[in-house]
Amino acid sequence: MPEYNVAISKINNIDYSKTPPYNPCKIYPELKKHFGNCDLDVSNNAHTLLRNSFKLLSYDNVNFGMGNWNPLGWIIKPGETVMINPNLLAHKHLYNDDWDYVITHGSVIRAVIDYAYIALDGKGKILVADGPQADSVIEKILELTGINEIQKIYKKMFDFDIEFIDFRDEKLINTEGVTGEPIKLKGDPLGSVIINMATSSMFSELDKSDLPYYGCHYDIAKTQIHHTKGLHEYSICKTPLKADVFINLPKLKTHKKCGLTVNLKSLVGGVNADKNFLPHYVIGSPENGGDQFAKNSLKTSVENALVLKVKKYLAKNNNIVQFISRKLKNPAYKFFGDTSKVIRSGNWYGNDTVWRMCLDLNRILIYCNPDGTIDRKKKKKFISIVDGIASMEGAGPNAGTRKNTGILIIGDNPVSVDTVCARIMGFDERKIKIIYKSFENHPLPLIEGNIDDIKVVSNVNIWNKNVTQISYSDSLKFEPHFGWKDHIEL
Repeated sequence: MPEYNVAISKINNIDYSKTPPYNPCKIYPELKKHFGNCDLDVSNNAHTLLRNSFKLLSYDNVNFGMGNWNPLGWIIKPGETVMINPNLLAHKHLYNDDWDYVITHGSVIRAVIDYAYIALDGKGKILVADGPQADSVIEKILELTGINEIQKIYKKMFDFDIEFIDFRDEKLINTEGVTGEPIKLKGDPLGSVIINMATSSMFSELDKSDLPYYGCHYDIAKTQIHHTKGLHEYSICKTPLKADVFINLPKLKTHKKCGLTVNLKSLVGGVNADKNFLPHYVIGSPENGGDQFAKNSLKTSVENALVLKVKKYLAKNNNIVQFISRKLKNPAYKFFGDTSKVIRSGNWYGNDTVWRMCLDLNRILIYCNPDGTIDRKKKKKFISIVDGIASMEGAGPNAGTRKNTGILIIGDNPVSVDTVCARIMGFDERKIKIIYKSFENHPLPLIEGNIDDIKVVSNVNIWNKNVTQISYSDSLKFEPHFGWKDHIEL
């Protein structure tokens, strides 16, 4: 069985640079050829942290410290297309204007671009792409992350285009918690393809139950059409399927629907073309086969009876219903309970839906061709670099609390990296379905072997061991989302 090495590199008291385009703080030997003439950003330690991580993994170890050191040369070849997928969920925290622990920071994006460019030797393509929340302001995200400035400096220095792609096919304007009529967007310039996972889907074992899946927005019927009676379809962007190399740059965060969001969850934005194809929960409570609520009650029954009727009209962009919904939303929360305190929408440890959808998306990325066919012999070249310099705990993915962790976590398998992330956060991967279900036998495996095959290499001695040996006292002791508290901790 293969051994999976995952690196955790840590710098104490580190913070992000505030100065796009996030030039390196030092011109290391391998940077001199391409970046020797750029101004230094002495506050930017992202290159150093990334470099330390590569060294821990012995990437091109024989040339380390020399001008020809090429740590990503083992996975990226000149002339290839590299897609970089940062977490660009939203332009701000749900309740304030914070952002640097909500999305992948631009200094990490820039450092990864620089080492990808070295591997390409200027020949090929680098694409930065993601599908943010439907109501996110992409112009603000590009400004905050400095992606615009990174594009400019690459054009100026190398006449090299760093392309940015917003995968969304529509955006929604959120007014007082209610979204209006969608505004059409271009989406992936290469288009999309509908892929039916059929019996390879993690939902296939539930087909006989004929469950009422709820998707992303208000169009419940659309989600049902694509997940019923052996049909499990996803609308997938062609750019990630066509890319030679997929570099995932997720954020280290807790998550309300699946415990944590790192690699496996991040493909909701990283490959998806239409989020209404994505089941997020099953309507109802466990008593009637659902996982929307933790338990059935008179209140949950009344809430669903009212809300589901309203959403049918909201899906049709009924202006009158939108107006009434805005006026009644706060009084409704007072009666039924605010989502920050009451479990609804599948925001708890009993969610049995999201992990299935996420594992389907990961198999699509790894094994599917741009024409939608599945190739069991194909495996997408993949590497993960997790931005944990500032992380999020509590009500993730967009309403939690900043946690200063000062780490990058790197590996070449999404399951092994997410397993390590769970342990470092103080969570037990054996209690998190999106992780432990990834190890089960499947015709399209996401990982070979088992958890015991994952080894952590780190500059922090207590982490430098097999992942199963990392205890809660060794961890960073993240606070879970309240719907997961006392259910996933080590």
